[in-house]
Amino acid sequence: MLQARDIYKNFGGIKALNGFSFQVEPGTIVGLIGPNGSGKSTLFNIISGFLKADSGQVLFNNRDITGRPPYRIAQSGLVRSFQISKAPEKMTVLENMLLACNGQIGENMLQCLFRFKSIAAQERENLREALSYLNFVGIEHLANEYAANLSGGQRKLLSLARILIRNPEMVLLDEPTAGVNPTLTKKFMSFLKELRDKQGKTFLIVEHDMNFISAVCDRVYVLDAGELLAQGLPKQIQTDEKVLAAYLGRRAQQQKTR
Repeated sequence: MLQARDIYKNFGGIKALNGFSFQVEPGTIVGLIGPNGSGKSTLFNIISGFLKADSGQVLFNNRDITGRPPYRIAQSGLVRSFQISKAPEKMTVLENMLLACNGQIGENMLQCLFRFKSIAAQERENLREALSYLNFVGIEHLANEYAANLSGGQRKLLSLARILIRNPEMVLLDEPTAGVNPTLTKKFMSFLKELRDKQGKTFLIVEHDMNFISAVCDRVYVLDAGELLAQGLPKQIQTDEKVLAAYLGRRAQQQKTR
């Protein structure tokens, strides 16, 4: 479903990505891990259109999306979250959900004049779906709460619900459990497995929590210094000597500089 081929990206003299390639099969959950500064966020931003690669190619469903603007990539069915979940704070949770709905005919001035019955019917359906997804992630009781009043974990759940209402084929999740308590982390695990198993959704996840990665991922890619260090099943990655050396070596180096 998703392929990245020989992606290169430099920032001045720093090689953020040095010919990285990988692929994600439909209906799977794939993890992308690596030490801080390994190039994970850069890769995510290139795939989703927020950065342009120096060279290389990104394919989604065999269509070249390299260099397309983020909104075009999202419209194609590839949607992402961000590490810090944001939402219009003066809008309620339900209003945030309705803002994310696809193809709202009421946004067109001429449609408003001549298709008000169709608009009303669509708005009723959008409202039903919004409440359904809020119920799925467990925050339906917060529907009328202002987004500004949500906790960090609740904002992550709202972010996931907003993504789902767009009905994407594939979702990129950027550290979904960062700052989230263990109870919500378990909920995320359950949600992702259910979406994969029952709806055939595909996920690419950047995450530091190896317990989370091991619990949900079908396959894991490891980045180090912008290059592919290892790939395989979660159990294989956890015992890979190159991976352990990369993580432990980076931590030792950080401790020396403190």
